[in-house]
Formats: sequence, structure tokens, C-alpha cells
Amino acid sequence: MANFRELLNAAKSEIREVDPAEAERMVASGAVLLDVREADEFEQGAVPGSVFLPRGHLESQVEGKVADKSVPVVAMCAGGVRSAFAARTLQELGYSDVVSMVGGFNRWKDEGREWRVPEVLTPEQRNRYQRHLLLPEVGEEGQQKLLGAKVLLLGAGGLGSPAALYLAAAGVGTIGIVDMDVVDESNLQRQILHNLDRIGERKVDSAKKTLTALNPDVNVLTFDVRLDASNITDIISQFDIVVDGADNFPVRYMLNDASVKLGIPVVHGSIFRFEGQVTVFDPRNGPTYRDMLPEPPPPELAPSCSEAGVLGVLPGIVGSIQAIETIKLILGFGSSLVGRYLTFDSQDMEFREFKLRKDPENQITWENRDRIQVVPLEDHCMPAPLAAPA
Repeated sequence: MANFRELLNAAKSEIREVDPAEAERMVASGAVLLDVREADEFEQGAVPGSVFLPRGHLESQVEGKVADKSVPVVAMCAGGVRSAFAARTLQELGYSDVVSMVGGFNRWKDEGREWRVPEVLTPEQRNRYQRHLLLPEVGEEGQQKLLGAKVLLLGAGGLGSPAALYLAAAGVGTIGIVDMDVVDESNLQRQILHNLDRIGERKVDSAKKTLTALNPDVNVLTFDVRLDASNITDIISQFDIVVDGADNFPVRYMLNDASVKLGIPVVHGSIFRFEGQVTVFDPRNGPTYRDMLPEPPPPELAPSCSEAGVLGVLPGIVGSIQAIETIKLILGFGSSLVGRYLTFDSQDMEFREFKLRKDPENQITWENRDRIQVVPLEDHCMPAPLAAPA
């Protein structure tokens, strides 16, 4: 029966070892630095950009962390022992270019190479977000991105309610809400942020109470104002993404122009009776609201929900899709709805998708951002949104 030393020597005989200097060169050339230490070791210091995966979870989770088995991998532990066993295991799993770093993280640090104390989740956060942590597309790094993200919701109404609830539950660290209305009993059929006890209360205050009670990790910023050309740029510039739940064309066009000027993505949603629509306007990478709708329709052709009605469950579906698209933008995974217009008919339970393209006649673009002026849209007449060339 072999002892530990014999097992270690056998493992090292089957792998290649490199010193920290060569490991650093390999990582600079595209290799993955796989840190196989335990969580308490990692929390005390780590190499920036390394992939953390404790040795005990290597076999079951490595393919989710390093999907391409042809990419070079440098296994690293504290001193070079666990990484040797890890390197042999990786070879057995089909990884074709694996090495173990001699001396591990301790030698890396002693030689003065770059390291830092990483931001880590608290035990309470690990428990709260454990289903996210199990997803390779999210994991601890992704959850940290969510906690560091700043998302603004236009409206604490039908669309804003489900979007806000799911973004807060997911751990989006800063959520801003713009709404200058008060809670009315007629809202409660669809605006699930509010309840009977809050009738007459400011919607932003009611929303903040609900979201902070749901997740104390979330910082809720409230803007109890009417959005107009004088404040919209200042407000949205504080955020990474805007979730559009506005219900009128003047705000949508002002939002478009301000978001294009600043390069901020807008996750757009709208509802009418039994139908909903969702898309993502990313001014840096795709079409915008003005590409889709250069001019607003006449008022008689665009009645509001208060005039035409809306099925109460419908905004829950559309707002939830907006929340998913927002999270995908934050984490950078999946295929977003940029350039795609998704419609939902709840009567026939049918989703349809349409392509959106840039309008070559549209001058309100990211390339022209320095000339864009955000001005109000009055009486559904188009403003002059571009400054005259200097």
C-alpha cells in the first residue's frame, strides 16, 4: 500500500511543473490560472484573474469553470502539493495542456508578484445566493458583479414592480426608482410592489419598503420627480442600465436621446390589453428606440392602459423578462434582445420575434453623441435634438 509521499511522487512523475515566473508568462499568454485552495485560503489573498475552484470540487465542477479542454491550465495551491494532484486529475479528465506551479501561492507572493485580498461573499450571502453560485454562468464572480451593479427603473408600476422585485431578489446592489405618483387602489391589480396599507403613500417610498424588506443587500435610491429634459440626463448617468417602464411617448423619446448620449443600455418593455413587448436598446451596439419608431403615433392611436385596460398578470410576465435581460447584460452571458423585438400575446399564449435594424436616416446615434440635445417632446411634435455643427 502506497504512502502519501509515494502518491505525490507518482503524481509529479505524470505531470509537468513550472515555477511562478513561467506560470506568470503562461497566464499573460492566455493560460487559465486555476486556484485549487480552500475558500478560507482564497479569502486571505489571491492572484487577480485566477479561477477559484477548491480541490474537493474539481472533478464535478471544472468543466463549468474551464469549458475548453485545449486551453493551457496552470494549477495552483498554497505550496504545490494539491496542485500536483489536481494537474494529474485534469489530465485524466481530458485537459491537454496542464501544469502545476511549484511553491504555489506562497512562493508567488514571496517573490513579490501581484496579488490582492479578493472581495468575497459573506456566509449569509453565500446562503442567500447559493442557487446562483451553482450556475457556472454566475458563480461568485457573477454574484459580485450583480452586487456592484446599478440599475434604474422608470416607474414603480406594472412593469417596474416585477422587474424591481426580481432584480432585488437576485442581489442587484443599487436599484434606483423614478416615480412621482401615489399608490391608488386601482394600481393593486397589477403593481405588486404595493399593498392596501400603502394607499395614498408615495410610490417610491412604498417600493423602497418592499425591496429593502426583501433583500437588505440592496441600496434603493428614490427619485420622486417628474422626468423632463432638465433632469433625465443627470439621473440616468448614475446607473449602468435603465429598465424602461414608462407609459408615455415624451418620456420614451427623452430617455432614448439621453441614453444614446451617455451610451447606457435601455431594457424596454410595454404592455397593452393582452399583449406585451420587450427589447433591449444598446446605443453602442445596436438599434435604438428612434430606429424602431422615428416618430410617435397620434394620441388617438396610442391609448394608455388607464384608457384601454390591461390584464393584471401581463406586466408580471413582461417585467420578469426585462429583469432577465438586465441580469444578462450585467453578467455578459446568453444572447440578449439587442436588435430583436419580442412580442407576447397572452390570449393565444404566443411569442413572436422581429428583427430591429438601425435606421440610416436616424441622426440620434452614439457616433453623434456630442451633438445630441435632450429636449422635451411636446404635442407629439418632433424636437430638434441635434445641436448645429460647430
